Amino acid sequence: MANMSKENKKIIQAIPFMLPSVIGMIVFSLLPIIMATALSMTDWSGLEKFTVHTIPDHFVGLKNYAHLLSHKEFWSTLLHVLYYIVLYIPLGFIFSMVIALILNTEKKFTGIMRVLFYIPVLTSWVAASLIWKWVLSFQYGVINSVIELFGMKGPDWLTNRYWAMPGIVLASVWKDMGYYGLYIFGGLRGIDPTYYEAAKVDGAGKFRTLISVTMPLLSPTLFYCLIMSLINAFQLFPQVLIMTEGGPNGATQVMVERIYTYAFSYFKMGYAAAYSWLLFLIILILTLIQLKAQKAWVHYES
Repeated sequence: MANMSKENKKIIQAIPFMLPSVIGMIVFSLLPIIMATALSMTDWSGLEKFTVHTIPDHFVGLKNYAHLLSHKEFWSTLLHVLYYIVLYIPLGFIFSMVIALILNTEKKFTGIMRVLFYIPVLTSWVAASLIWKWVLSFQYGVINSVIELFGMKGPDWLTNRYWAMPGIVLASVWKDMGYYGLYIFGGLRGIDPTYYEAAKVDGAGKFRTLISVTMPLLSPTLFYCLIMSLINAFQLFPQVLIMTEGGPNGATQVMVERIYTYAFSYFKMGYAAAYSWLLFLIILILTLIQLKAQKAWVHYES
């Protein structure tokens, strides 16, 4: 009993220190989740007063969800996001891996390169998107100017429905590769050098060592980057809003852009909230699938 009372005393003493975090979690996490759930079952516009007492006046049940799932636009935006993911994740991983391998070398200017590669990560998406609107310009863009040096004509990146999403992917990879590259670099630094010594003794070349030694030992880091990049991809928004505004002809309309548009342009807050919950469920399901699938390729033994 004496021990129990002592433990209870410690808990009571800890409460004042925990209280700010608990209050913050309730106010900024739990209450918004509850409100979003309630909003998703209403037709509230956002332009009138919304209280607990007015919920019955706007209550529509699961109508918003039913309309979303039966509407062609929802599935087309989901396909646009999946198309973005198919391009973004492989390219992002390749460039992030290259950056990590470069940073892992003991060259003279490696320290400066670590800073340079991370600068895009620190750049705001507004600035980055404006830069890439100029880079991808059909008439004055740097990329098309380089393509013209080889006697070819570059595409009209941001106003062509077939090239707009690849253009957004290029901007996204440029901005994010330093972030994931730094994580992969940390994973590389954590690999025991004796594994490489053993591979060298066995006569393994650089490529074989990369595939058979580096990649398996790096798999936990790659798995983390995969989950984060997938969540990040589904939250695609600022670059779309600034670079294409969802165009041309809806070719770059994505889920978060639709949520923003329905909430603040069409004033359908309830519909936007339902859209948000469906996005959450999609991310949750895909994350759970990845957690289940990791057993096949992620190796935590080192």
